[in-house]
Amino acid sequence: MPERSTNFLGLRTVVYHTPDIARAKAWYADALGTQPYFDEPFYVGFNVGGFELGLDPDASGPPTSQGGAVAYWGVTDCAQEFQRLLDLGAKLHHEIQEVGGGIKVASVFDPFNNILGIIENSHFPNEA
Repeated sequence: MPERSTNFLGLRTVVYHTPDIARAKAWYADALGTQPYFDEPFYVGFNVGGFELGLDPDASGPPTSQGGAVAYWGVTDCAQEFQRLLDLGAKLHHEIQEVGGGIKVASVFDPFNNILGIIENSHFPNEA
């Protein structure tokens, strides 16, 4: 099937809603090991390997979907990062599981009830 020309450039940003942006900013700075590149009272953005993890304090109407999409952030060691997130105060969503081809996934609830997925996938380069 021939490729179609579109304006889609690929995944750029995942936004998590939080009623306490200062606490969320501190938690994600610890979890990601980096400070935000964009830091305003209305939005905080982290550059994570060329993609953006955004924090939005307007929790009055967080988007929902029946499909329940989860964004998975690449890690080099799923078990190590999973445990580190739990140690930082995240709560279990789904235990680590191998999904085939050596690919491992897991997910947690961050302290603000957002689902944070992680994936170890040796089929993609580990560029950070």
